[in-house]
Amino acid sequence: MASSTSMAVRELPLFPLPDVVLFPGRPLPLHIFEFRYRMMMNTILETDRRFGVLMFDPVKGEIAPVGCCAEISQFQRLPDDRIKMLTLGQQRFRVLNWVREKPYRVGLVEWIEDETPDTDLRPLAQDVEALLNDVVKLSAKLTDQKIELPDDVPDLPRELSFWIASNLYGVASEQQSLLEMQDTKARLDREAEILGSTRNHLAARTALKDALR
Repeated sequence: MASSTSMAVRELPLFPLPDVVLFPGRPLPLHIFEFRYRMMMNTILETDRRFGVLMFDPVKGEIAPVGCCAEISQFQRLPDDRIKMLTLGQQRFRVLNWVREKPYRVGLVEWIEDETPDTDLRPLAQDVEALLNDVVKLSAKLTDQKIELPDDVPDLPRELSFWIASNLYGVASEQQSLLEMQDTKARLDREAEILGSTRNHLAARTALKDALR
């Protein structure tokens, strides 16, 4: 296992969310309505506006040990005390132990980062982005819809790996595995496998569709 970079160890309010994995640099809109989490957010808004998001597996009933810090960038209080907010993923963390669970969870966490790569990962990132483009084009052709990548797809390998991971749908356990990796190359390699498999599947479906026309 790659060693962690402990920039600091601190207590952090924690918000488990079913099948939701937040990544650095990615937005997460939230609608806070449960009393204990309204209490948590009101406290956070009076301090540094930061809390931890952890993936909760509703099937296993388990909370992931690694999550991502979220910072509240915008919020709106509703008349019945609910809160709508937009948060942005910051650095990742590992939970060392639970400080308390009521009225809301607080954990002692350490920050973690990817290890510094020993090779230039830009060629690999370009290959992965090419696979991503192939998947988007094939999806557009298969569905007869106009589908394009947004303009904000990152160029840097680490940031690109987080962007792709955050846009995988219906595979929370896979996303959690990608979040926990501390090796940018390993994360990009795994995403190349996923995108390559998806591309091949879409290409086969597209060829079948063309043959039946």
